Amino acid sequence: MHPRWLNRGVAGIGAASFLDDVGKEISTSLLPTFLTSTLGAPAAALGAIEGIADGVAGAAKLAGGALADDPARRRATAIGGYSATAVLNALIGVATAAWQVGVLRTGAWLTRGLRTPSRSALLTDLVSPEVYGRAYGFERAMDNLGAIVGPLLALALVALVGVREAILLSFVPGFLAAAAIFVAIKAAPRLEKHERPPLRLRIRPVLRGDLGKLLLAVSAFELGNAAATLLILRATDLLTPSRGHDSAVKVALILYAGYNLAATLASVPAGRATDRRGGIVVLLAGVLAFLVAYVGFAFTGSAIVLLAALFAAAGIGIGFAETAQHAAVAALAPTDLRGSAFGALAAIQSFGNLAASAVAGGLWTLVSPRAAFLYLAAWMAVSVGALVLAAGRGLPTTRHGV
Repeated sequence: MHPRWLNRGVAGIGAASFLDDVGKEISTSLLPTFLTSTLGAPAAALGAIEGIADGVAGAAKLAGGALADDPARRRATAIGGYSATAVLNALIGVATAAWQVGVLRTGAWLTRGLRTPSRSALLTDLVSPEVYGRAYGFERAMDNLGAIVGPLLALALVALVGVREAILLSFVPGFLAAAAIFVAIKAAPRLEKHERPPLRLRIRPVLRGDLGKLLLAVSAFELGNAAATLLILRATDLLTPSRGHDSAVKVALILYAGYNLAATLASVPAGRATDRRGGIVVLLAGVLAFLVAYVGFAFTGSAIVLLAALFAAAGIGIGFAETAQHAAVAALAPTDLRGSAFGALAAIQSFGNLAASAVAGGLWTLVSPRAAFLYLAAWMAVSVGALVLAAGRGLPTTRHGV
């Protein structure tokens, strides 16, 4: 019989992920309109701001691993990170120039990056290793649910109060997320007095042994894990000839909501399967789902049923993959290196996604959408090979290992 996993601490972290994502998605979904229509900035400003912010966030996640190695620091970093992100994100609503938006957005993403390894490591303080999968699956499900609710709430707020005010109101879910993290930390076991380790990032030890083999396979996966906006663009392009552009955009956004719903529904079962069968098996299933989806997007036509199935496959893939990655790192990382391990994972995810989106976007423009999706599918195939090879060389696959 498994020990209880959905305790007050895990519920608090899940609530924080949900509320934070709601706040983030409010500002993210309204940012293009705010920049171009309200402030009169060119579309290129949006790309520059988002690119810089994403790059800073990736570096911050790596650095945040050093803070998260120490249990006391990880708790302080989590509370401070969620609070600062809520304030900086909401202040975009008072900006009067594009450069101010850039500073605030980059600052918000910096604090999000710094706190990410701490939040991930904090879950290991709250549950036993036998139920890591369930705990991380729940957290991922709540995060994905926030990605569904946030844009819908943004639309409602714009209709009621306007764009600026809607962005300012994103502070409310952000502040509640910080409060939820505080509740989770209060539910964690009391820390014993200990000597704090020196504040340093330890990447080389993380890349050794079984954990290094896992992160190598994860790197291949992330190099093929492009932004979901490419899926939306593909659906829009395919549907426009028969439906017109405006209708195609609406249908594509509904399909994207289905993607997030699939990811939400898949995460907890993925966690349960991880606890029973091991992270490698579940991660492999997620990668295969993406492989099928990307090959499908490369060759599909405009049939909505088929497009919906491909969006769902990609959603299931991300739900399985992210849950298995976090649970596997938690299981394999030595206790004193958990922060650095989660920092390395988060940095691999950020920079891998950035590279995947950039290269796929270039191939889309220079060659064709089919070439872009086949490129992404090739990386998924590489990840499948790396996972199979890692398991064959003795990487643990049971719930007592990965």
